Amino acid sequence: MLGLTNTFLSNRKLETLVENKTSYTLNNAALHVFETHQQAKKVLLKFDQPVLASMIEGKKVMHLRDYESFDFLPGESLILPSNETMCIDFPEAMRKKPTRCLALAISEDKINKVLQLMNETMPKHDSMEWGLMDYNFHFVNDMGIFQILQRLMFLFSEDHPSKDFFVDNMLRELIIRILQTNERKIYSNSTFALSSNSRLAFVIRYIREHLHESLNIIELSKKACMSPSHFHRVFKTELGISPIEFINNERIKLAVGLLQDSSRSIKDIYMECGFDSRSYFNRVFKSKKHISPGEYQSKVLKNRN
Repeated sequence: MLGLTNTFLSNRKLETLVENKTSYTLNNAALHVFETHQQAKKVLLKFDQPVLASMIEGKKVMHLRDYESFDFLPGESLILPSNETMCIDFPEAMRKKPTRCLALAISEDKINKVLQLMNETMPKHDSMEWGLMDYNFHFVNDMGIFQILQRLMFLFSEDHPSKDFFVDNMLRELIIRILQTNERKIYSNSTFALSSNSRLAFVIRYIREHLHESLNIIELSKKACMSPSHFHRVFKTELGISPIEFINNERIKLAVGLLQDSSRSIKDIYMECGFDSRSYFNRVFKSKKHISPGEYQSKVLKNRN
């Protein structure tokens, strides 16, 4: 979870109890920290540049045009286009438990320069160009994005003569990571048109339909009509993770569903998910869920009683 430094908290001015704003402005971006110390409803907010909003503390309920309302929680971020009006509820905010959110407004010129760089140096395999992301993209921060945001909060508030340069470098990495995360969402989304002509989409569909079978890079690369090394590189560029990581993620998602059934043994489940051994299944499951499969199943059953 993102955290505010004691220096920031002691230096900011608390002038209003609802969406009190502390701002830092540099050449290509402005960082705002909003704090709300009492319950409130239908608070309107809008930026004249594209913005990354990331929750620090507390809970918001977001209402966006043409989208269903959703809870916005710590560890999550939201990408919004310029001039998009947000309507926000603060159902739990109070003086001793405020809601805090970071809003990073980035100039469109900076975004366009990063897109140009990506298309020149890391083109997509399907000849399509990197373009503006699917705005109103709501996602959980991965470790890379979390660390960049934490670093940016420090850099914006630091009194350093070169901080514009430092922030510009961090912004470039942040935009690239977000665009790649957005691309992964497109491939991972169950509504993605996997019947399209994309060779990568075909392989993803094949993986999902054959999780119970042995899957290896050589066979998958043949189905994508690529060499193993090229397939691995393209897959990781497009989805941000290796083919093996993707396969294991899909298998664990399947395992989580099967573990809801108390009549299924762990052995039946790991074999149905395509794992060769229980020890490997346990290791992968624990790395993803921070709990063993047996403990997870017991916890599910206990919560039902």
